[in-house]
Parts: sequence; structure tokens; C-alpha cells
Amino acid sequence: MGTRNEYLIIAITLALASSLAYVSDPDPLQDFCVAVNDSKFAVFVNGKFCQDPKIAKVDDFFFSGLQVPRNTSNPVGSTVTPVNVDHIPGLNTLGISLVRIDYGFNGLNPPHTHPRATEILFVLEGTLYVGFVTSNTNNRLFTKTLYSGDVFVFSEGVITIANAVFGSNPPISPDVLTKAFQVEKNVVDYLQAQFWWDNN
Repeated sequence: MGTRNEYLIIAITLALASSLAYVSDPDPLQDFCVAVNDSKFAVFVNGKFCQDPKIAKVDDFFFSGLQVPRNTSNPVGSTVTPVNVDHIPGLNTLGISLVRIDYGFNGLNPPHTHPRATEILFVLEGTLYVGFVTSNTNNRLFTKTLYSGDVFVFSEGVITIANAVFGSNPPISPDVLTKAFQVEKNVVDYLQAQFWWDNN
């Protein structure tokens, strides 16, 4: 009798451990979930309400205007034109976003996060130095210089800005951080020299 109870306890423990170890966003239960702001006749999914799929229309999956260049005369020398669920409601729950980024000479897109969507970057014209820092404990930096026609993927995921940006391995260029955060180089040098205490 004792052996049977032991097997039962082990089976229950393994079942609970397996269910706790699975961590990801589930696949959608329907083809699409067009986001709406009004909760009438809608279901709340992924931070947005989903309208009834029977009333979806083609414009829920459409955006026009990315061909228009934008002004880059600002402190960071770039302007982002986002195309996300706020612009294409049909992107809701798909984990995809798109942007047009116009860069001036020596412009940059400051460090930021992609908490719920993967982003694919295509270089139409010019040369662009890109990269990301992993959000795990290694804070690993991946960088590459891209040229016209090149594509780069920024994966979905949240990063801890301080550790990931100022404690990346190898370090992000202080010139990039100085411009991105609009501070003097000595401030960036100081922050990179600290490396951060793990307060978890």
C-alpha cells in the first residue's frame, strides 16, 4: 500500500512540476482577434477587446502611409512611424509589429523594449548599425552592421534597461548611449563602470 501512495505522490509532483515549467503565450484560439476599444459584444484578450469576427472588415488588417519620410531634426536624429495594434487592429494577439524608422546622419533609435511583439527590420537604403541585448542574466549583446537589402530580427521580450543597456557583454558603445540618453559621456562611463547589483 505504501508503494502505491509513493507512486501517486511522485506522479502528482511531476504533473504539477510540468505544468509550472510551461511558460509562453498560448496559440490563438481563432484566426484573428481584431482589437476594439468598446467592450460591447467583445471579449477581452491580451490587453485589448476582440470584436466579433463576423463583423471584421478588410480595413482592420490595413495601414497606409509608410512610404512617407518623416523629419529627423530632433535630438536623436530619427523618427519612428509605428504600425502596431493601435494602427492595424487585426494585429492584436499575433505578436507582430512593424515600424518605419527614418534616420538622419548619425541618427539612432534609443534603446527600448519589445514586450509583446517580434519586429523585423529591413534596410531600404543606407547603412545601419543594429543590435539587441538579451534579457537573461548574461545580458549578451548581439550587433551587426546592415546594408541596403539586409533584414534583422528583434525578438519579443522584455529587457531590464539598466542591466541590459549599461551592463551588456560586450559593452554598447558609449557614443551610442550618450546620444540615446542625451547625457555627457562621463555619465555613461560612470554607469557602465557600476554594473548593477542583482536585487532579485
